[in-house]
Amino acid sequence: MDTENLVKMVNHIGDFFSAEPDPDIGVAGVTDHLRRFWESRMRNAIIQHYLAGGAGLSDIARAAVAKLAAERKALKQSADG
Repeated sequence: MDTENLVKMVNHIGDFFSAEPDPDIGVAGVTDHLRRFWESRMRNAIIQHYLAGGAGLSDIARAAVAKLAAERKALKQSADG
């Protein structure tokens, strides 16, 4: 995966949802878009980029990817438990 391209893509999605007056709804919109339209390889790559520092991610994109990372961690913990 080309991480630089993924960062540009998620930032563009974030730009669209940043028009939402409620920032939480904007973050939820980006997160939902990533869940619905990005294949798992793309989601995994952007989460790994976020976990490595997330260089280049806009605030809304960073928050959305953080949400995906937290969900993934919770799922993994519930499967391990």
